[in-house]
Amino acid sequence: MTFDFRNTNALWASVLAATLAQLGLKTAVISPGSRSTPLTVALVSHPEIEAVPVLDERSAAFFALGVARRTGQPVALVCTSGTAGANYYPAVIEARESRIPLLVLTADRPPELRDCTSGQTIDQQRLFGTFPNWYAELAVPVADLGMLRYLRQTLGQAWGRSLYPVAGPVHLNCPFRDPLAPIADGSVAHLKDELSDSFLSAVGVPAPGEFSPPGTASPWLEMWQGCDRGLIVAGPAQPVDPLAYCKAVAALSTFLGWPVLAEGLSPLRNAAGLNTSLVTTYDIALGQPAWAKNLWPEQAIQIGPLPTSKRLRQWLQDAQPRRWVVDPGNTNLDPLHGPVTPLPFSVTALAQALPPSSKARPGRYCDQWLALEANLRQQLDRTLADLDQPFEGKVPWLLARCLPMGTPLVIANSMPIRDVEWFWPPGDRAIRPYCNRGANGIDGTLSTALGIAHGGPPTVLLTGDLALLHDTNGWLSVPRLRGHLTVVVVNNQGGGIFDQLPVATLPVPGDRWFEDFFTTPQTVDLNRLCAAYSVNYERVETWGQLTASVSSLLVTGVRLLEVRCDRAQSHALRQQLLTPPEHLSNLLNPNL
Repeated sequence: MTFDFRNTNALWASVLAATLAQLGLKTAVISPGSRSTPLTVALVSHPEIEAVPVLDERSAAFFALGVARRTGQPVALVCTSGTAGANYYPAVIEARESRIPLLVLTADRPPELRDCTSGQTIDQQRLFGTFPNWYAELAVPVADLGMLRYLRQTLGQAWGRSLYPVAGPVHLNCPFRDPLAPIADGSVAHLKDELSDSFLSAVGVPAPGEFSPPGTASPWLEMWQGCDRGLIVAGPAQPVDPLAYCKAVAALSTFLGWPVLAEGLSPLRNAAGLNTSLVTTYDIALGQPAWAKNLWPEQAIQIGPLPTSKRLRQWLQDAQPRRWVVDPGNTNLDPLHGPVTPLPFSVTALAQALPPSSKARPGRYCDQWLALEANLRQQLDRTLADLDQPFEGKVPWLLARCLPMGTPLVIANSMPIRDVEWFWPPGDRAIRPYCNRGANGIDGTLSTALGIAHGGPPTVLLTGDLALLHDTNGWLSVPRLRGHLTVVVVNNQGGGIFDQLPVATLPVPGDRWFEDFFTTPQTVDLNRLCAAYSVNYERVETWGQLTASVSSLLVTGVRLLEVRCDRAQSHALRQQLLTPPEHLSNLLNPNL
């Protein structure tokens, strides 16, 4: 690596870029600005770092988050001073809540230009509050070998803190004095003989660590084995290695003979062949009060956060089983405030502690769940297969059957993620589901999907119309995309999620108050919107057309498939499908 010796800022920033590359940085997402010039020039010039320019900082942050989510490695974000960094806030929050490594580099004025009405200057100290894993303000660049060593060490700490012990964002505030451009001034010539490639070899990173569960004779393993009314609840999980995750959950299920209730954002639904005790229709089953009471568990192992299903959460709240939360982080994952014991390790580490060749025979409790699953799944699949009319819930059901093997699928929050929860069937297509479920917001949905698609396999985004329109600036990144993204937008003219809430039935005066202030339908013509950004557009008229359009994906470019649905009609049909059929009422016969 050749350092930039044109001036102090250029040298400082080139050491920064070279150190980050040495640590493993592959991608930097950069928004335009003056104060960040040294960082931009250094990162763009480094041969091992891909620099991606994105105009809008909010879109840039979610784009970076998408890349980091797919790769599991930190991505750098660079912006100028002032309010630019504030636009990173939503993505920084999501990165913290979803445990995604980001390196946020905000350029700043030097201390003497703060609090004196200098242009584009705000207080950037701890701009993101408590959300970063770590915060530091770098020193103002100095042409001194000792200070460059300090810079190298601080970057090593930042890299490590973004990954361990739990991944998340790290914020480095970076002040620069003029001159910002790399104009040669002879100020660093004395360091040319002291800096070489070996300078970077001393960079240190905190070592990763994870608690390992104790041996097979541990009390909690014995307690689980002695329980014949136990289950495993697998919530949202987006691991970098989904196969290892699925094998670990299958090993635990096999060891205990317990059923696994797997939500739609779990990789388990897309590797169903590994687990013969998988349950995906629990939301429907728990809608029958007699079944729900009969199925109360005594113990439950919760892997990661709880699933999206409100019905499942209420059921656990009512049943109050002894619950064990398996998660390597130090976050409270129990919104029910029940009898919970955190187990601070991953499910893969837990599976490694199980005795070899251990297998329990599923008991009657597990058999009851599997009988319900078989019958409810058959009923649901038959109904959706025969359904010709447009229905929001059929879109994810169809994608599960038609997408090419291993397709990354980004799912928007609000109604799409719930329809995935309810209707996504088990299969073995190894689809990779992604969603910003840390903070559950709709902001940055398109940009996140573009980031996941960037440099990866052809990707699909399933979104509603409002989530898509909330991030229209994301389209500005399309010309820079290395890869392909197909956007499937379910256009139901507004926020269908609000039809599910009590506010939809409130007797408030006014004809349009609910439409205007909650569902907020927009009048944007998606065909014209796509034309403005040179995105290919296709209006989907039939289920056969959608099947044909997503069965094979392009390698490059972006296209949008619009599926129009009637919001009220979809709401009514959804309620009908989520009600257990009367003819299955005898499935919990005590003699089963």
